[in-house]
Amino acid sequence: MTLSIPELPLLHLSDDELGLIQVLRADLMRDRWALQLRDAYFNGEQLVRDLGISIPPQLRGLHTVIGWPRVGVESLEERLDLEAVRWADGGNSSDLSEIVESNDLIDESSLAHLDALIYGREYLSVGSGEDGGLPVVSVESPLDMTLLWDARIRMGRAALRECATDHLVESGVDERMLVLYLPDQTITALPSESGGWEVINRDVHRLGVVPVVRMANRQRTSDRVGKSEITPDVMSITDAACRRLMGIEVASEFFGAPQRYILGASESAFQDADGTAKSAWETYIGRVLALERDEDGNVPDVGQFAAHDPSGQTKIIDLYARIMASQFGLPPHMLGYTTDNPASADAIRSTEAKLVKRAERRTRRYGSAWQQAMRLALWVRDGEPPDKSRRIEMVWRNPATPTVAAQADATVKLVQAGIIPADSDVALEMAGLTENQRQRVRTDRRRSSAGSGLMDRLAQLDGGAGAAPPGVPDGVDGL
Repeated sequence: MTLSIPELPLLHLSDDELGLIQVLRADLMRDRWALQLRDAYFNGEQLVRDLGISIPPQLRGLHTVIGWPRVGVESLEERLDLEAVRWADGGNSSDLSEIVESNDLIDESSLAHLDALIYGREYLSVGSGEDGGLPVVSVESPLDMTLLWDARIRMGRAALRECATDHLVESGVDERMLVLYLPDQTITALPSESGGWEVINRDVHRLGVVPVVRMANRQRTSDRVGKSEITPDVMSITDAACRRLMGIEVASEFFGAPQRYILGASESAFQDADGTAKSAWETYIGRVLALERDEDGNVPDVGQFAAHDPSGQTKIIDLYARIMASQFGLPPHMLGYTTDNPASADAIRSTEAKLVKRAERRTRRYGSAWQQAMRLALWVRDGEPPDKSRRIEMVWRNPATPTVAAQADATVKLVQAGIIPADSDVALEMAGLTENQRQRVRTDRRRSSAGSGLMDRLAQLDGGAGAAPPGVPDGVDGL
């Protein structure tokens, strides 16, 4: 007789798993400083290097901030609005909507897009739900997660997430939690008393792929990790503008008030009635300078130097604003650069063309990552990979800024030309209606169609001249 012994989950990490963790943790720590630097520029917390030439020691602690990196990144992110997830063939998408709503992915998508633009990448992880419920799809910061990528097969080999937990140990120190994502299982571990790692959960999913998707920004064939929108060019111009603002602050302290000079005055002109010397500030703010003639009878000469004019500095800052606008593809007025002649509406839209195109490219790249994450979620839920012939479509809001009248006019012309049907959902989408508004229009159409069908039937009954409707005995009123 053969006895089958159940396989128990390992409570400790294997040597191969420990080796993967060491490699992934080294990769995570190597990139953390560069990621935190981009985060500091976005938040306006970077330390501007002082050249040590024009800043006196007393003002070394002065800190100036200019929020151009944040404005540039948020201007692009604000045009990346994910509205819905559906099947591209027009089938019932309730199964996809259920996963999206349970994970609040519409709101979470804005966080993922913002981090991808700041750090150059963001991660989407998929896991099993509690008690066999819907799968869990979460967005993870690259400060806490990294992915071991295989460029040949364009897939991940392993992924690691390391973060602090809310649970406190007896010593009062936050615990660090590791989550190792492998093609066959997901391992969660906590530090052990012996200094190693103790496995607290092994989610054996046997998908054959790592349930982590990287949402990369500005990829290249030689760099699949992605690059931040806060480039070295952006950081350099930001530092230069901050130093220029600091120079204006220093000049206002020293040269904001015009300096005066007095030639030929005696010492008594700078003393009080009791002979006490006046302070420099009391001498400066004196509106009337009563000066005596000298022994030769000459009146002292009083004059004033020209006050400091910051217009030269502001012109340089305007130049930096135009350079920064070209880096982000923004209209210059978004960075505060204005001219005496305001631009027309058509001119503003033409300057936004590059920004709109950048947003369209991001929707295509980020949409591919969301599609992969949704397929993994369906795979985890159903236990088998979804049908490859059915494509998942991400519904994005138009990143351009057309007027409502222009959208409606274009839609009407396409319907009149017979290119799209008037009752098509595509017409509603082109008219600029949101997903919720389109669902309400579909409901209203069904209600109107049912009401018109009933009225047609009643009209047929009235035109029957006493004939009983089908299924009603003779002599009985059909109404």
